[in-house]
Amino acid sequence: MNLQPRRRTLLLSAAAAGGMMMFPFGRALAQATAATPRLDVPYVPTPQEVVDKMLDLAKVGKNDTLFDLGCGDGRIVVTAAKVRGARGTGIDIDPERIAEAKENAKKAGVSDRAQFRVGDLFKTDFSSATVVTLYLLPTINAKLRPQLWKQLKVGTRVVSHAFDMGSEWPAEKTVEVDGRTIYYWTITEANKKEVA
Repeated sequence: MNLQPRRRTLLLSAAAAGGMMMFPFGRALAQATAATPRLDVPYVPTPQEVVDKMLDLAKVGKNDTLFDLGCGDGRIVVTAAKVRGARGTGIDIDPERIAEAKENAKKAGVSDRAQFRVGDLFKTDFSSATVVTLYLLPTINAKLRPQLWKQLKVGTRVVSHAFDMGSEWPAEKTVEVDGRTIYYWTITEANKKEVA
C-alpha cells in the first residue's frame, strides 16, 4: 500500500519535469504559430507551362522589371530572370515562401537578378515594374486594381493566372493553357484618370 502513493508522486514529478522540459518548445511553437501571417490566398504553385505562357503573353525580355505579387516559391521571377534575362522582385506575406524563393533563385544562379521580400501587397511600391504577374483570388485582384492603376506607368503589362480583375477592367486578351486561363491587360491613360 505504501508503494502506490510513492508511485503516484514519482509519476507526477516525472510529468511535471517533462512538462517543464516541453515548455520552451511549447512556447517557441506558440510564438512561431503567432508569427505565421494570415494568408488571404492559399499557396498553390503555378504550373511551369502556365508560367512560360504568362511571360510569353507579356513579352517579357531583358529590359523588363517584373514584380510577382504573391510570388510563392518564386518560379515566375526565377524563370523571367533565367530564361528571359529580366530583373524581378517577388513579394509574399509568408516568410517560408520567401525563403524557398531565395533558395530557388540561388539554385538557378539568378540571385543577382531575382530578389524576394516579405511584404504586404497593399503596402508595396511596385511603381518601377514594366510587368506585374499575379495568381491571387478575384476579391484580392479587385481590391488591388486601383493600386495597380495608380502606381503603374502607362504601358505596363499585367498578367493574371486563373482570375480576372472584374467587370470594371475587362482583359484585353485571354489565353487557355491546359484548361487554365491567363488574363492580360496594359495600363492605359483611362486607368490613370480613373484613380486620379
